[in-house]
Amino acid sequence: MAFKTLDDLLAQGVESRHVLVRSDFNVPLDKDGNITDPGRITSSLPTIKALVDGGAKVILTAHLGRPKGEVNEKYSLAPVAEALSEALGQYVALAGDVVGEDAHERANGLNDGDVLLVENVRFDPRETSKDEAERGAFADELVSLAADNGAFVSDGFGVVHRAQTSVYDVAKRLPAFAGKLVEKEVNTLAAVAKNPESPYVVVLGGAKVSDKLGVIEALAGKADHVIIGGGMCYTLLAAQGYDVQNSLLQEDQIDNCKELLERFGDKIVLPVDLVAASEFAADAEHKVVGLDGIPEGWESLDIGPESVKKFGEVIAKSKTVFWNGPMGVFEMDAFSNGTKGVAQAIIDATKNNGSFTVVGGGDSAASVRRLGLDEDGFSHISTGGGASLEFLEGKELPGVSILEA
Repeated sequence: MAFKTLDDLLAQGVESRHVLVRSDFNVPLDKDGNITDPGRITSSLPTIKALVDGGAKVILTAHLGRPKGEVNEKYSLAPVAEALSEALGQYVALAGDVVGEDAHERANGLNDGDVLLVENVRFDPRETSKDEAERGAFADELVSLAADNGAFVSDGFGVVHRAQTSVYDVAKRLPAFAGKLVEKEVNTLAAVAKNPESPYVVVLGGAKVSDKLGVIEALAGKADHVIIGGGMCYTLLAAQGYDVQNSLLQEDQIDNCKELLERFGDKIVLPVDLVAASEFAADAEHKVVGLDGIPEGWESLDIGPESVKKFGEVIAKSKTVFWNGPMGVFEMDAFSNGTKGVAQAIIDATKNNGSFTVVGGGDSAASVRRLGLDEDGFSHISTGGGASLEFLEGKELPGVSILEA
């Protein structure tokens, strides 16, 4: 996959040039607006620092949450600007708007090496519009922030699977380059997508099986084993005839799951025990049960210890592992053991078996940090859950294809 990179831009020289950077700062916040996992901010630093060191006038664009095209203080990038200032060791100004008067005044006033973050691009409904003309008009306004001789750096891997204004349309209007993060993500995931060393094991979790049926089907054709846990496993268990009681279930997907099991049943690995809870609560009464042993009115919130052991045995024989999605409600301590156990098995495979192991972003990456696991124990932790899945499926990522030379 050939595209121009940040190194190509730096070789041209960026001193005194406005460089518009699309970053991924969609970080989780607690109820008080504090960042609970700064992983995506940390991952953005190499590109920003390189531009600052080169003397560029850096303008960062990003989104946070889903404000649905309206200004919403809850989704302001103010916490991100503060965290960036601390991480970079220099003041990062936050414009009070996206492409309004404040953004333009601040962009015009930048000195070499300064960094400006404009407000949440999703405060403008045109960012996610399906109308190409609307997106184009917004792109023109974003590009105008960069003045003459500007450039665009795409460094938000978590959004490259979306043809949105700040990701896609801006890249049509400025000389476009892949940032260090996007370059690393694409090159790393390409190794898994194109030539994974066998045995290749895919571990999938998360809430809804409907979101990942296409992924399971696509990857089951390439992988030796597809391990499935998390909320999505209950519909597959129901398709096998088990009564999952109040566990997360998509009844309209049971027939699809039956068909999937008929086609790929020899490759799909499902739990053999579960952790059932009396309710969805951190302090709920809970116990380990067999697949047919969930008490009436209870729900499963994690895979059980025998499942962790079974999954671990499959992972231990791997040479390539791709993991996307937690095995249970890892945010609650009582239901975090499945995710922690499987993650540790992947770390052990990296260390003991020389396996190439990739964590596919999103909640999986967050769980690694929250559960205190060694991030260096994985070959690569992606910043983009949906993007990494679509890349491995073989889908075209608009934000990457637009960069191709």
